[in-house]
Amino acid sequence: MENTTKGEKTVEFLSFLKECITNPRTVGAVLPSSKYLARKMTASIDFDKAEYVAEYGPGTGVFTEHLLSKRKKDTVVLLFETNDDFYEVLKKKYRHKTDFYLINDSAEQLEKYMMELDIPRLDYIVSGLPFASLPQQVSSNILAVTQKQLRQGGAFITFQYTLLKKDFITRYFPNIEIAKEVRNVPPAYVFSCRV
Repeated sequence: MENTTKGEKTVEFLSFLKECITNPRTVGAVLPSSKYLARKMTASIDFDKAEYVAEYGPGTGVFTEHLLSKRKKDTVVLLFETNDDFYEVLKKKYRHKTDFYLINDSAEQLEKYMMELDIPRLDYIVSGLPFASLPQQVSSNILAVTQKQLRQGGAFITFQYTLLKKDFITRYFPNIEIAKEVRNVPPAYVFSCRV
């Protein structure tokens, strides 16, 4: 794990709280995700074989920490964060990482950046996006490009606080395994989706 000081953790938490209050539609949570949810979100990733991993909506980097600490030395990690404050937190926190790309843009633009970085297909995509509160068209665009750019046998792993969007996500990923993590505020459902 990154060596993060108490002061840096406090700054991250306050940044998260501010964004939760000012942008509830895009943040979608009252607290950062727990370490238990982060473990469950990354548990099915085969880090020995993963060459390319993307993360949507990393916020302050709770899932990112797990991805970076478990990846192979040359695994490329690509992050999409539209929130400017979170983007700045992540840029500072991971400024020395190699094979790491932080993008201040929507995951809808995934293909553009994959072409620029010469990434053929993604092995895993982890998402913290609140599909229940995002505009329907944005969610559709993101899920469509995700399905298209995920390699056969790869997985799209997301979490939601309710099962309301299960049928919507199933349109793009017919094979979904769902696990509940109660050690999170609020409790969350982890969707492991395969093509």
